[in-house]
Amino acid sequence: MPALHPANACPPPAAAPAPDSTRAAPAPQRELLRSLYEAAVRSAQPLHTLGAHLPAPPPGGRTVVIGAGKAGGAMAQAVEALWPADAPLSGLVVTRYGHVPPRPAGLPERIELVEAAHPVPDAAGLQAAERMLALVQGLTPQDLVLCLISGGGSSLLTLPAEGLSLADKQRIHQALLESGAGIAEMNCVRKHLSRIKGGRLAAACAPARVVTLAISDVPGDDVSVIASGPTVADAGTCADALDILRRYRIEVPEAVRERLASGALETPKPGDALFAGHAVQLIATPRQSLQAAAQAAREAGWTAHILSDEMEGESREVGRVHAALARAVALHGEPFARPCIILSGGETTVTVRPRREGAERGRGGRAGEFCLGLAQALQGQPGVWALAADTDGIDGVEDNAGAFVTPDTLARAAAAERRVADHLDRNDAYGYFAALGDLLVTGPTHTNVNDFRALLIE
Repeated sequence: MPALHPANACPPPAAAPAPDSTRAAPAPQRELLRSLYEAAVRSAQPLHTLGAHLPAPPPGGRTVVIGAGKAGGAMAQAVEALWPADAPLSGLVVTRYGHVPPRPAGLPERIELVEAAHPVPDAAGLQAAERMLALVQGLTPQDLVLCLISGGGSSLLTLPAEGLSLADKQRIHQALLESGAGIAEMNCVRKHLSRIKGGRLAAACAPARVVTLAISDVPGDDVSVIASGPTVADAGTCADALDILRRYRIEVPEAVRERLASGALETPKPGDALFAGHAVQLIATPRQSLQAAAQAAREAGWTAHILSDEMEGESREVGRVHAALARAVALHGEPFARPCIILSGGETTVTVRPRREGAERGRGGRAGEFCLGLAQALQGQPGVWALAADTDGIDGVEDNAGAFVTPDTLARAAAAERRVADHLDRNDAYGYFAALGDLLVTGPTHTNVNDFRALLIE
């Protein structure tokens, strides 16, 4: 069997107090899984990836930096570190609360960083969007707009369409998050209910040239979906947005529905002259991060397989599919020979179940819910270990990145009088894995290439 190597030093997982009999014993398998997650995150750090895609300063013009996303702080600092000291540089970037990285000593602040709410927008995000639109007014063809985009920007950069209030947008965002809609569906709606998304920010920058540098957090790396594509042409339509709203039974004000039906809220389309001369570069993708993790596994002596970086679907069901694969490998050596490590990524969804009267809302995100489905379907299969985590360090709105599943997860949970089915019923992955000491807590990672999942089969 391959050697198991410990991960780089990291803060230990924080968890709710639990009886010692329910706690997972320290295991080299867990440390290896954690080290693979760290390799995936490290490969997507903006300072390592942005320089190769940075354009030259415009001769005789200004460079204005704008952007939004959970990696926005690190991306802005990378630009500041790499941009020529004698070239003009200014701008405004919005990131999630608590996601501004520590500023390196001696690095001058040339780009203003502000914070706003995610995953549901707030007034700070609205103010940032208004300021950003004002900032790009009056530019000339000699000027350059550098737009830094990463996952989370749909919430962080919010400017409701005419007829919508911030409260309307917050309600619609929350309903989309709880509906089970995929990220492309959610962002189609968000684009058409915004005055800044879906290419509209690019229109506001005219006649300046726009270069968009993006970190992908979406299946397929469609740049028009990342952060709802504020500087990218949108092939979706008002009719598409209306269909999604109907399908998931999400209400919008009647006047807004009528404007969608008439096409009055249509977004700029591919081929529009306003995008002439603009450029888009992906500086980090989910697949690149999975490849980095696979390489780290191979260096530790393991055979590694990447299933896909584009997996979507209900989190618990994707967990069950992964469990079926892991059991097939463990029991029959098919389709992969054991021992091995299986990696996957993408963006799953969680449909929030109705709460029973008087019951508390469950806590957790899609990584934790994946782990619940996985643990339930593994049935305590010996020799199978797993980690699922969000690469931004935050699973949903909690303080953990994800959770571990071990061969004795169900047995330890039974000792703590916890049943997977009960926690799935109330979408409470956090409570389940916290009681077992199996949460992965990293804090914000300052990047975001979406879901990371690793199965280790001995």
